[in-house]
Amino acid sequence: MTKILGIDPGSIKTGYGIIESKGNHTRHIENGVIKVKGETLAEKLKIINIQITVIIKKFQPDEIAIEKVFMHRNADSALKLGQARGAAITACAMNEIALFEYSANQVKQACVGKGHATKEQVQHMIKILLCLEKIPLTDAADALAIAICHANSREGLLRMQGVSGMRYGRLQ
Repeated sequence: MTKILGIDPGSIKTGYGIIESKGNHTRHIENGVIKVKGETLAEKLKIINIQITVIIKKFQPDEIAIEKVFMHRNADSALKLGQARGAAITACAMNEIALFEYSANQVKQACVGKGHATKEQVQHMIKILLCLEKIPLTDAADALAIAICHANSREGLLRMQGVSGMRYGRLQ
């Protein structure tokens, strides 16, 4: 089983979700939301970095998947998202865990079947795919979707390449 941590970065809320994956089977381990509080940007980024590090230490994932920055309408929002991503990515790098990046459309396609799915559709499908009792919070559902997207992509690459594993973002 491969343990995957999915991260949905945000400057106000950062979602996380941990699954185990083997072949076509996935199992939910944990999910939640880091509520980013702080007066300054530096304090907020520090919280993200520390909390992702705590999650990594607690659950010891084999691989980590994170959502790529996308440019929508507000450049300031994209910049803040990029900074939150940077804080999370640094925590991954400091723990030397393989990191993979996926666009929002790739994640939605993998979980819902269409790249422009709504947040509610993603939440609903995550509940079904992971046999959860209740619908997870939006940011946590997005993080679980990112982890599932990676699990699906990982298995597909391994089948195509006939390889037994990946390490540090590269096929072995």
